Amino acid sequence: MLEYGDITMLADKTILITGGTGYLGQALTEEILKQHPKSIRIFSRDEVKHFKFQEKFSRNKKKIRSFLGDVRDYPRLLKATRGVDIVIHAAALKRLDLLEYNVDESIKTNILGTLNVVNACLENKVKKAVMISSDKACSPVNTYGACKFVSERIFSESNYNKGNLKTIFTTVRYGNVLESTGSVIPFFSEKIIKGEDIPLTDSRMTRFIISPKEAVELVFTAIKYGVGGEIFVPRLPSFKITDLIEILREKYHKRNKVKIIGTRPGEKIHELMINFSEISRTYVFKNLYVIRSSIRGLDKKKPIYIRKGRLLNEKIMKEYNSEDALISKSAVSKIFKRLGLI
Repeated sequence: MLEYGDITMLADKTILITGGTGYLGQALTEEILKQHPKSIRIFSRDEVKHFKFQEKFSRNKKKIRSFLGDVRDYPRLLKATRGVDIVIHAAALKRLDLLEYNVDESIKTNILGTLNVVNACLENKVKKAVMISSDKACSPVNTYGACKFVSERIFSESNYNKGNLKTIFTTVRYGNVLESTGSVIPFFSEKIIKGEDIPLTDSRMTRFIISPKEAVELVFTAIKYGVGGEIFVPRLPSFKITDLIEILREKYHKRNKVKIIGTRPGEKIHELMINFSEISRTYVFKNLYVIRSSIRGLDKKKPIYIRKGRLLNEKIMKEYNSEDALISKSAVSKIFKRLGLI
């Protein structure tokens, strides 16, 4: 479990979540409400999702404000960020296969939208902004990953070229959240329950295990410890997709056939969280890794993750990927049971 310290650090704060009606936005809202914020602004372009969000959080309607808008729309973001203390930037186009054939749309939302968020934060003197990145940004091989890679650079570089403005920009990077929209568990479960073949792109495929709670806590960790320019990466176990299929078939007492369909455009066999070029500037701190910016000279004093952490030895650890963090099928099953997934 990640540690983010003071559970009241968001008390009486105004927080804006872009893409806030999504799975992560809802999980963030549930946890932020426990800290008694002044208000939570939910920024999303989907009016139907806003309506459903309002229904879900109807008991807290005095704390929550719905902002219809698109991160491509800078004037709307300027209005949404006025008086905001913290921005969590989660809005993105994410479907790998679709974005391979819609590159320009990915650029407009995932890159230019991020630029708009940064500029709105600077203009309105937001204290801290956290961007939700992806393992796909690490040594990217697809359009989504390439756009997230550039977005990480935008957030990192913005700490160095903002003059006297005070916004701190930091990033968190992780893979798919268990049970989130489009993740493998609900997808496979549906196929198994219906008695259909289970489509598997490659039998070697591995993925990291991160729960919604861990994803939220990682964001809180970045808010607490970020000084600007770094990327926070959770230290996680990983599993074989074939083990997950076996666990789910056992849960539903089914023996559906597995059909190998080949990798989709831009899909990786293993999730990569930290690449070789980043290892030399990565620190181990609590239950996470912190990748320092490649641009030097920002800090007048060393942040806590350097003072109380340790630098990774690049001779021992070449990269951080899901193939090297594998745990046994029985260990995976125990984790899933603890999380209430099986």
